[in-house]
Amino acid sequence: MTQKYKHRAPSPLWTLLEGRWVFEAASFYSIRPLLKRLPKGDGHPVIVFPGFLASSFSTRPLRSLLRDLGYASYDWGLGRNLKFNPEVEEKMLDLLKKTFLKHGRKVTLIGWSLGGVFAREIAKTYPDYVRSVITLGSPITGPRHAARARPLFELLNGGPSPETAKRLEQLHVPPPVPSTSIYSKTDGIVHWHGSVQDDVHQAENIQVHASHLGMGTNPLVMYILADRLSQKEDGWAPFDKSGLKKFLFKSPKGFRRDLGDFY
Repeated sequence: MTQKYKHRAPSPLWTLLEGRWVFEAASFYSIRPLLKRLPKGDGHPVIVFPGFLASSFSTRPLRSLLRDLGYASYDWGLGRNLKFNPEVEEKMLDLLKKTFLKHGRKVTLIGWSLGGVFAREIAKTYPDYVRSVITLGSPITGPRHAARARPLFELLNGGPSPETAKRLEQLHVPPPVPSTSIYSKTDGIVHWHGSVQDDVHQAENIQVHASHLGMGTNPLVMYILADRLSQKEDGWAPFDKSGLKKFLFKSPKGFRRDLGDFY
């Protein structure tokens, strides 16, 4: 028995309930001292990309925690995420290259929503500079209409060019580095189907209980990030969901893109 993979936007109910991000942010700040006890890092650099319409302000809590855990944390440096064009892409690639050369170490890329799409694509261009990619509620595999922000994005950016259309067809292909997609079935902005990447070597999917707007401060997401980032550079392994963690973190039962089915 298979469940048909449906290309659709999230349920309006979950979109209306996106206001719960306030409680996720409150929980982040209420247990902030405890979050400092999460696994520490090895000091490697991390660049954080904001979601569509967001700026560095939205990723400030996350970047602050990353610094407390021992990482060299960087904002993407391009202000508010509104438009995508060759100039923006070139600046992101330049930031990655400069960060790699500054530290002499590979860089982890964390992207929230649309920022995750950017992170994966630049990792495909410069994989030798990238340690791993982690996306939060990003529309990395589904069609454009799986995200509620698509009409506004296209209003600001226009329809995709022929070259961009070809790249959109390949979004589902994971970058040639370890990649983790964190998603929520109650995401009210991006349908969770669109955030599940192909189940291939060094590519994993982790389900959390979170809103789309709250992923950047959700304590469960912070736990996953600390775990993934603390791995040795050449010692990547899938996230351990054994024991009590199996009740908090899940994976899709399976996905076969060639058939377009979850099973």
